[in-house]
Amino acid sequence: DAVFAHDAVSYITARADLQAAVETVFVHLRPGGVALFAPDDVRETFRPRTDHGGHDGPDRGVRYLEWSWDPDPADETYLADYAYLLREGQEVRVEHDRHLCGLFRREDWLGTLEAKGFRAKREVARLEDEGDMDVFVGVRPRT
Repeated sequence: DAVFAHDAVSYITARADLQAAVETVFVHLRPGGVALFAPDDVRETFRPRTDHGGHDGPDRGVRYLEWSWDPDPADETYLADYAYLLREGQEVRVEHDRHLCGLFRREDWLGTLEAKGFRAKREVARLEDEGDMDVFVGVRPRT
């Protein structure tokens, strides 16, 4: 048994919801099962950043700008704003999309996993294009 929770866990913005998600994973794993939680960011390493890119097809194209920033470093959330230029034929329109994301400390992740019954540890995933990323591994004890 294994559960991998990546992008979706970044949208958990309240501790009660984080606890509920971890508990749900725990009860769905068999003893000895492993859960891997990989939030996009943790409080200790968060830095404002931007990203951009796009693609073109014969009749359509897209360009995007992502801007992640933290308007209130005292809380447990940050914002990711996206600006899109969408082309269909020769017409181009602009769209904006805002995402509210959770930003918990490492000890919050580990403490939540342990409080729900996991043996927990932090690992570092080395991503070729994006640098290091904190991931949290929980093992459901066999007994």
